[in-house]
Amino acid sequence: MRRKRLFWQLYPSCLLVTLLALLTVVVYGSGALRDFYRDRVAADLESRAWLLEEQIAARLPSEGPIVDDKALDEARRAIDPLCKRLGGKLAERLGAESATRITVVWPSGKVIGDSEGSPTDMENHARREEIQHALAGRIRPSVRTSPTLKLKMMYLAIPVERGNETIGILRTSIPVTEIDHALWDIQGRITIVGLMVVLITAGVSLVISRRISRPLEQLRHAAGQFAQGDLSGRLPVSNSQEIASLADTINQMASELDRQIRTAVQETNQREAILSSMVEGVLAVDARQRLISLNQAGAHLLSVDAKAALGRDLEDVLRNPELEKLVADVLRDGQPIEDEFVLDDRDQERFLWAHGTVLHDVEAADAREHQTGVLVVLHDVTRLKRLENVRRDFVANVSHELKTPITSIKGFAETLLDGAINQPEDARRFLQIMAAQSDRLNDIIEDLLTLSQLEQEAEKAKLLVEQGKVRVVLEAAVGVCKLRASEKNVEIELTCDAQLNAPINPALLEQAVVNLVDNAVKYSPDGATVLLQADRSELELVIQVCDHGCGIGAEHLPRLFERFYRVDKARSRKLGGTGLGLAIVKHIAQAHGGRAAVESIPGQGSIFSLHLPS
Repeated sequence: MRRKRLFWQLYPSCLLVTLLALLTVVVYGSGALRDFYRDRVAADLESRAWLLEEQIAARLPSEGPIVDDKALDEARRAIDPLCKRLGGKLAERLGAESATRITVVWPSGKVIGDSEGSPTDMENHARREEIQHALAGRIRPSVRTSPTLKLKMMYLAIPVERGNETIGILRTSIPVTEIDHALWDIQGRITIVGLMVVLITAGVSLVISRRISRPLEQLRHAAGQFAQGDLSGRLPVSNSQEIASLADTINQMASELDRQIRTAVQETNQREAILSSMVEGVLAVDARQRLISLNQAGAHLLSVDAKAALGRDLEDVLRNPELEKLVADVLRDGQPIEDEFVLDDRDQERFLWAHGTVLHDVEAADAREHQTGVLVVLHDVTRLKRLENVRRDFVANVSHELKTPITSIKGFAETLLDGAINQPEDARRFLQIMAAQSDRLNDIIEDLLTLSQLEQEAEKAKLLVEQGKVRVVLEAAVGVCKLRASEKNVEIELTCDAQLNAPINPALLEQAVVNLVDNAVKYSPDGATVLLQADRSELELVIQVCDHGCGIGAEHLPRLFERFYRVDKARSRKLGGTGLGLAIVKHIAQAHGGRAAVESIPGQGSIFSLHLPS
């Protein structure tokens, strides 16, 4: 939300309060004045009516129970001229603008006299509000537009009585136009005075608002410089006691902050220089396991933001139970502890060796009783751990793969020594098996040597590549695999532009393609078709080998290019694989600066591809 300046909060507020107060006075005063003025006019009409009542009553005949036209005409000839004469006299005495209309009405509502019009042309007045009030013994004014004069009038009627009998109604009325004009004139004067008051108030409010907001604005500007780190300036001291006290307090605070910040920065720089020079991660937590220090190496190892992590609980920052347990054990036992734990860093694990020791208060007399926290030094042993795991897995896999042919050769040799050599048919069969196992042993050793050579060349970046025809290499690979394919009646289809060139090592690329095509032939049913195709896609060369074999489950795909990894171990050995073919393909692709990939759906087949720079 956008904040407003203090001036724009004070000035409009003062002006608004003044306008509201003035508007209230004008509205209420105008209403009260209008009511007062009309009440005076109504009282004046009543007074005029009572002054005329005696003269009207003297000439007014009794209506009686039945009135005929002759009696009505006689009453009108007696009363109507009197109404017009009395109305004229009032007009001469009070002025034409204050002329009073006089109307005499029988209780039945028939008009028998009017100072402004002809009674014969006027309708029955029995339903007039003021007439009904007078008949009921009440005297109340009524304001409405006259049908006869077409003017807005104020009417007031009084009963004309003779004895205890009401023999007629005397009504006086006056146009309210003059009242409205008078009221508008008064309201206009009030409005002019109000505008003058508003202008004066606006000026005074402007001066007061500026006197209040200007010193505060100066304080804000100076405080903003303090917030930006410039503590050398000082706030101006105002004439106002409150603002002057505030400025003095802030100036003292700035001076003290400047001194403390300089000291803290110096100490922090020294500590950070030492910690940042360390390759080991260093973190410190207090007795409540809140992070109080973390160097850049530690933040990198733990994959956290050092500044954002400070002051937070160790559990919220790391979410690693093993490291939390180590810190808790050091706090509890007060003894150094070493341990190894694992952090999940996105899709890979990171192994850290942690050494924890107690932090002591250097000013305490008894350091054992004043443990302020724990200091943990972290060593990244992920690479060593992975190398150890690779070595262990490799030794286990190699031992397992070599053990099978060696065991077979040893077993059949012992069988021959035990007397089977004297049986020519068995001896020949055993020797053939021993020869096949020797060939398998030789294939494994050759593949291992090939992998070792590829890794050395990739590490030293000594792989020799040259621009060559990709189709020539693919045709050579098809020729190598054609014999095995013909044995299973499998057809190999090659699709590749004869002019397709790429930077390749022909011998290694041929070996990789042979491995992929040979696997496709092995795992394809008899009479199937294996598709080998190559094309340039965007900035890379893509070579694909597609088969319609049994396919591979999704859980095996991430590890398919590992050494000695087999989806179906029994079937792989039966088909004569060493378990190193796809690993060789991966390393050949990496030696070219590319990668190997696989897509497969069980029951539908697989697509192995090489993505090489072009």
